Amino acid sequence: MKKKFVSNSQESVRMFKSDLLEKLSKVHYTVPLYIFIPVVAFCIYKYTQTGLGLLLFIELFVSGLIIWTLVEYIMHRFVFHYEPADKPWAQRMHFIFHGVHHDYPSDAKRLVLPPSMSIPLATGFYFLFNAILPVNYVFGFFPAFILGYLFYDISHYAIHHFNFKGNIWKKIKQHHMLHHYQDPAKGYGVSSPLWDKIFGSDFIKK
Repeated sequence: MKKKFVSNSQESVRMFKSDLLEKLSKVHYTVPLYIFIPVVAFCIYKYTQTGLGLLLFIELFVSGLIIWTLVEYIMHRFVFHYEPADKPWAQRMHFIFHGVHHDYPSDAKRLVLPPSMSIPLATGFYFLFNAILPVNYVFGFFPAFILGYLFYDISHYAIHHFNFKGNIWKKIKQHHMLHHYQDPAKGYGVSSPLWDKIFGSDFIKK
């Protein structure tokens, strides 16, 4: 995605003529917690009813977190940054899904996924994992995947609005700020630069 325009103000540009759609496009950063923490708790409870062991749960949980980081990277790089040059409607969709964030990175109401996007995506991933994993394994895997998503969403908000003292958080923030203000074709990992390093899309940091 080419850098076109960046506003550092916290203004929120209007995207839709419809007042309803406009409201649905904005969300407070705590909303994903209210929606998905009960989902995480329910899945863990369901796992305890399956008779599967604690060691397996730990393995599934760690796997879910790792797979989330990969999904985060792939979606950010190949979905959110996919911008067809010759289709106005596709450019419009790109702006709605991600372009607006690059133009208005400090817009506090458009830093986490709205429920109109996050719920269908989470539902789709649940059925995908349930179809490919052995019976009941999804209840150990999916809560970690969702926790990874929640960490991504909340840390994304924090990166844009908080000043960090810890060295690790400073590095994570620097990585994402370079994505916004230096080269949007690099630095696709938000909560972790791991896959940028693996796939060669990391920045050369001094």
